[in-house]
Amino acid sequence: MAKTPISRMPDPGAFVPELADVSAALFKATGNRSVPRTTINLVHLRAGQIVNNTYLTVLNTGFLRKAGETEERITAVASWQDAPYFTAAERAALALVEATLQPAPHGRERVTDELYAEAAAHYDDKALATLTVAIGQINFFIALAVIGKPQPVSSLADRQWD
Repeated sequence: MAKTPISRMPDPGAFVPELADVSAALFKATGNRSVPRTTINLVHLRAGQIVNNTYLTVLNTGFLRKAGETEERITAVASWQDAPYFTAAERAALALVEATLQPAPHGRERVTDELYAEAAAHYDDKALATLTVAIGQINFFIALAVIGKPQPVSSLADRQWD
């Protein structure tokens, strides 16, 4: 009987072992506690939804559940703009990831001065830099997720790659 692959490509870490160091450094950088881990996971979940990637959506939903987030908050990330479950700071973070990942109207910046000012009103310089790195972190993983198509998992300890 033929083996059914669980992913489109084999584990990229087997071919690029430095990937583990890059991943660890990104997690360390975003784990400095200047931005709540929950906020980072909300941002990462929204990014997975924006790029329509099941792996990232399932993984970050699992992280949020493990952190004790309610099903209402997790479910409402897709429609956060009119959901009553998010703080002003979380809304600013979600708006930043959307602006970063979605095309801007012709002739406009993705992250406007107004959006930056809104985020800066809720996050100090260190937190805003951390949030920016967290958005870069998910962009790094988006490439692996949409190209490699790992198996959806709710924990990084689960088998993701063939």
